[in-house]
Amino acid sequence: MPTDKALSWFYCEESVAEDDVIAEARERAEELGTQAVSPAAGALLGLLARAGHAGAVVEVGTGTGVAALHLLRGMPDTGLLTTIDVEVEHQRAAKEAFTEAGVPTRVRAIRGRAQDVLPRLTDGAYDMVVVDADPDNHPVYAEHAIRLLRSGGTLAVNHALCDDQVADPARRDEPTVTARDLHRALRADDRLDVVMLGVGDGLLLAVRR
Repeated sequence: MPTDKALSWFYCEESVAEDDVIAEARERAEELGTQAVSPAAGALLGLLARAGHAGAVVEVGTGTGVAALHLLRGMPDTGLLTTIDVEVEHQRAAKEAFTEAGVPTRVRAIRGRAQDVLPRLTDGAYDMVVVDADPDNHPVYAEHAIRLLRSGGTLAVNHALCDDQVADPARRDEPTVTARDLHRALRADDRLDVVMLGVGDGLLLAVRR
């Protein structure tokens, strides 16, 4: 049985082919100092959107649009992605990517703090919610996501392994404890079916029962 998990992880990440539009959005993320979703995690998000026929999706943390582009390619052509980010420069870069991809009319970009925007969205109206911003507030965003999801809808929380620190019980810093507690809380929530995947920096997935 293979034991080199790092080699297998790199193999999975490198197996994803991203087109020029996503590659340029990823380069913008590096220039702006924001961490984009990994290639394999992005591809998985798109696959989940396609498998779930996700016509209404909320994304918390637009970044430069890398995850959004993956999601949009999995969503039906009539689908609408609502993406939230507090950073003007990030959303400007993301809108440039959406225009290059020919999908700007399928995106509703909202600038503001997610904790202010999410309460204004309609309960049970969304097929998927992706959380990839401000890890300290992931528990708040996740609770809103559960409210927003329809039955059978999917919650995805990126960076759920917190730079590979969550699995180390000796790590007790606040971000790691927050990520670990969120995983525990979602697993204990009888409204959800939950799985943690080691793709990217960890993708915590939950389906609303």
